[in-house]
Amino acid sequence: MAKLTVNNYDELAARLGEKLGESEWLLVDQERINLFADATLDHQWIHVDPERAKAESPYKSTIAHGYLTLSLLPHMWQEIIEVKNLKMMVNYGMDKMRFGRPVLAGSRVRLVATLAGIENLRGICKAGISFRIEIEGERKPALEGIATFLYYFE
Repeated sequence: MAKLTVNNYDELAARLGEKLGESEWLLVDQERINLFADATLDHQWIHVDPERAKAESPYKSTIAHGYLTLSLLPHMWQEIIEVKNLKMMVNYGMDKMRFGRPVLAGSRVRLVATLAGIENLRGICKAGISFRIEIEGERKPALEGIATFLYYFE
């Protein structure tokens, strides 16, 4: 699916209720997990100790931090949409966020996004994006919810 280009509020609002697209698959390998553990100071063995995880974890593998999965959303969102004529964009909030399935080390994930809501707040576009981060080959998503962004168009 080609990247969606939006130039203004009206062009985005016209897509209310529509699937906006899906990102490319992204590998979540042990190196990425370890780097996230270092950045967040969360070195729980279920994430960073492959041998122990293989022996003791019900998943028989290390798993990505849930917040690592969430932190990949901006990168994957940029693969879906290009919003032009912006002064800035601000993350506003997350709603109804649920972790459905752990992401095992070596898995690939992608973002699927739909425009769930949109408001014009005195010239600021408040967009609610229903998102689902899928795991390749799995029926249940790793994470789903609604991300709200504020777009300040020029």
